[in-house]
Amino acid sequence: MAKKSVDDYLNDGIYGVRRPKESERRHYLGTLRERIVIVLTKGQVMTDNSLQELEEAIKAYPESRLLINGNIAYRFSKKEKAIADKYNIPYTVITNEKTDTDIGAVLTCDYAIDKDDIFIQHEETKQNNPSSKENTSLFTKIKNWFS
Repeated sequence: MAKKSVDDYLNDGIYGVRRPKESERRHYLGTLRERIVIVLTKGQVMTDNSLQELEEAIKAYPESRLLINGNIAYRFSKKEKAIADKYNIPYTVITNEKTDTDIGAVLTCDYAIDKDDIFIQHEETKQNNPSSKENTSLFTKIKNWFS
């Protein structure tokens, strides 16, 4: 490893020490993808469609912690916080004004678990279900967005 120069020490003091995969950390609310158990988008947090999957993931990883996007209003994230409290999982609200991400909540561990599928897919299962009838009214389409 090369020796650090005075400029390197000054830059570290002024801007902070560089961490690997900084853009990935900003996207996933401060954690790395390899440590993530499950990810909820902002829409999933606001509609509470994924609470059961979140609870099952917390049961499977009791040493995990929950990161919640601070740009989401409290009334939308209070059920996720209640589940974390129920299982004694620490949660942190992350607010980063400089970064805009579509991630609403992340259940993460302090070590790498390398799960392949970290996102919950509700829309695909609804579209692939042949037993559901298609109703093309505008009211039904709007209702499906929020259910």
